[in-house]
Amino acid sequence: MRWSYRIARVAGIDIYVHVTFALLIFVLAIYHYQAGGWLALFEGIGFVLALFGCVVLHELGHALAARGFGVATRDITLLPIGGLARLERMPARPLQELWVAVAGPLVNVVIAAALLIGLLLTVQLSPLEDVASTGGRFVERLMYVNVFLVVFNMLPAFPMDGGRVLRALLATRLDHARATQIAASIGQAMAVVFGLLGLFGNPILLLIALFVWIGAAQESSAAQAHAALGGASVRSAMLSEFRVLRPGQTLRDAVHLILSGSQQDFPVVDEGVVAGILTRRDLLVELARRESATPVELVMRRDFISLSPGDRLEQAAMRLQESDCQTAPVVEGDQLVGLLTLENIGEFLMIRAALAAGRKPPARARAIGAPEAARP
Repeated sequence: MRWSYRIARVAGIDIYVHVTFALLIFVLAIYHYQAGGWLALFEGIGFVLALFGCVVLHELGHALAARGFGVATRDITLLPIGGLARLERMPARPLQELWVAVAGPLVNVVIAAALLIGLLLTVQLSPLEDVASTGGRFVERLMYVNVFLVVFNMLPAFPMDGGRVLRALLATRLDHARATQIAASIGQAMAVVFGLLGLFGNPILLLIALFVWIGAAQESSAAQAHAALGGASVRSAMLSEFRVLRPGQTLRDAVHLILSGSQQDFPVVDEGVVAGILTRRDLLVELARRESATPVELVMRRDFISLSPGDRLEQAAMRLQESDCQTAPVVEGDQLVGLLTLENIGEFLMIRAALAAGRKPPARARAIGAPEAARP
């Protein structure tokens, strides 16, 4: 995620913090300092850091549960509204997804139970209303916040944990895309409720509503793309007729290739090996700064990904979306056999959708049944 910086690596998983998290700490620091001076400031910042430590453990619960089912986690990012664990994919079986979804809240249950036992053994537990009105002890507040995280995350508002549990349960009866669509619709309905409550009460609910609405829409789109790309390989969508450049050729040569055809990005091949990718965007930027006789090897991108024809198209699409260079050479053995771009994948999806629509029976035939439709 952009504007995020790595702060740690736990169990082989990189932990990132978003810059807006630092802004949150700054705002809370000002608030606590005005409320109680330097002591309150340090206590407030310490509480926020402890809270987000619990959030990290929550996300690690998801990640380690997914690892148990053979699914790796790319990274965990801390945001002002919580944490985000990016799994490479969701487990294939609904019950496995259910376990991954509940693993995070179970971590908060364990934390809250441990803090409760510690409080009962050392001090008398304060009533909840006293904690809410006076702030209460540090440990008490942390315990109650973990309880809140469990309750809040288990609301059936996709893409929160409760929404994922709902999707997993639905997927035991429905296909994955349909289950996601239903869970996403319920999540967006709850987002509307959060938004209305935020207008008349806590404005933080407006931020949560926005997060839930956008997250549900993205998950629904991703599920539809997964269903459309399921089973397809890179070979199905790659561009197999293309032009290449050599490192010593110039920007002028690249301009000629663009104007003489429809290809936008070009692999730069040196003695049969792909050395770089020259994109149309980079070419236009560099033409404004350099002479047209500049060799392409000085401009080409070297931070590209390579694919194989048999790679899963869904995984290739995810890698391209995360890469700075969104054109990938497709290599079989030592030979360059194709190019894959997000545009190719989009065209592949549109063609598949059109073919699927063409295979559906006419609406009247579906309504009255095949025997009726066959009558003269």
